[in-house]
Amino acid sequence: MKWFTNLFSSTLGRKLLMALTGLFLILFLLVHLIGNLQLLKDDGGLAFNVYTEFMSHNPLIQTISKVNFALILIHIVWAIMLSRQNRQSRGQEGYAISNKSSHWTSRNMGILGTIILIFLVVHLRHFFAELHWGTTPKVVIDGKEMSDAYTLVSFWFAKAWYAGLYVVCMIGLAFHLWHGFSSAFQTLGLNHVKYNPVINFVGRAFAIIVPALFALIPIMIFLK
Repeated sequence: MKWFTNLFSSTLGRKLLMALTGLFLILFLLVHLIGNLQLLKDDGGLAFNVYTEFMSHNPLIQTISKVNFALILIHIVWAIMLSRQNRQSRGQEGYAISNKSSHWTSRNMGILGTIILIFLVVHLRHFFAELHWGTTPKVVIDGKEMSDAYTLVSFWFAKAWYAGLYVVCMIGLAFHLWHGFSSAFQTLGLNHVKYNPVINFVGRAFAIIVPALFALIPIMIFLK
């Protein structure tokens, strides 16, 4: 087990862990988006409420959810540690010179990550915490009582400041993914001159389309 401890206490090990957790979170974003798109159905929230009830009570989903929260925390902690290591190992002048040719997103992953972290705290407070421990109204569907998650989401997305915050944070997420997607493959050694163009294309398409669809949801609900 010593090799495992040494691996993840090293800079390379931390980068590997960042890449692995990042790819898992990318997959989570895709699944989460598919569920959230149910909000755009013109069914009075029926599909979204059924989806939320399933996600909230399925044992497998709940296990994955707890793992996901743990990975988010690991991703954040390791990002902070790597950023501090980079600042300590390079002088400010040398860092600036060595990064002039790098993309803006790669030089500002810390700032983008902070924006996403702030969003997560606000988002979890208003939705996750409210659904589990708040006073969310109930609705009966097919004879089963469940939380009316659709009404809760609609309440917050009808507020201009919240819808605006959500959209701004999705822009931050897009920039974060723009660099993070391809970087994760590179860190894991899954890059090749033959496949890099495909990885970069898929990564950039994902970085644009997924956050854009997430942002579309509050915009559409607010406009209603």
